[in-house]
Amino acid sequence: MPRPDPQPLPAMPRLAVNGIELEVLLEGPAEAPPLLLIMGLGVPLTRWPRALCEALLQRGFRLIRFDNRDAGLSTHLDHAPVPNLGAALRGMPLEPAYTLDDMAADCVGLLDALAIPRAHIAGASMGGAIAQIVAARYPQRVLSLTSIMSSSGHPSLPPPTPAAAAALFAPLPRERQRDAIVADALQRYQAIASPAYPEDPQQLQAMFAAEYERSFDPRGVARQMAAILAHGDRRPLLAGIRAPTVVLHGAADPLIPPACGEDVAAHIPGAELRLVPGMGHDFPAALAPVIADAIAAAAARAMLQP
Repeated sequence: MPRPDPQPLPAMPRLAVNGIELEVLLEGPAEAPPLLLIMGLGVPLTRWPRALCEALLQRGFRLIRFDNRDAGLSTHLDHAPVPNLGAALRGMPLEPAYTLDDMAADCVGLLDALAIPRAHIAGASMGGAIAQIVAARYPQRVLSLTSIMSSSGHPSLPPPTPAAAAALFAPLPRERQRDAIVADALQRYQAIASPAYPEDPQQLQAMFAAEYERSFDPRGVARQMAAILAHGDRRPLLAGIRAPTVVLHGAADPLIPPACGEDVAAHIPGAELRLVPGMGHDFPAALAPVIADAIAAAAARAMLQP
């Protein structure tokens, strides 16, 4: 996926939010329009590519990145049970440790902790689903919405390709040392990456190694996945979103097929759909201007509202 920050930026102290603590990183002038970036399943705030962050800063935003609960340096709910995802995928009842609504409340609590009344919001994959919920349930806090490579969760939508599903659900290697996990992550990445925009394997390895050192917690990933699986159909929520919205999706996404992004756009009133040829389920550095332009377009539409 995206390239890691070449030099880690200083983070704020962890902020108490919604009964947990979130690791937060702010960039850009304090007076600039705030943009909350919500990352996807199991990965930290550093997964937002440096090239994209620089492009957004150049477009005048103040960036708010954070590690979701059970990821990175934020609180890991180690006391919570690990869900049986295999049973859930076979149709058995699932009792998640928390829900995507809880994770949406984390986002709003973070804005509260930062004394930010309203923000532009962009989320990727699971983060896109969380962003949709924030826009639907907390409309007074959202200036604009950019939903990236996400879905409405409707059960009729196409599933991942077999290779992409295996990348998501295949067991981790028995050897849990860094080199084995990095090699496994690279293999999984290649199953979902943008076919038209290949990334440098050495840079990817460096990114996965840095993420391993930041936090390796497969149990936390399972708890996040349970929250996704338990949420179900968001179409009724999407219909109530009034924030200016851009839906960005890779036309070659094998994990969350483009029909899923089309469905999100079809159910949010006035949403603009942007399908990107050759883009998979990642953030190639070459597409940083395209992604930044989509987020800026949603923000610009908000400026035109009375």
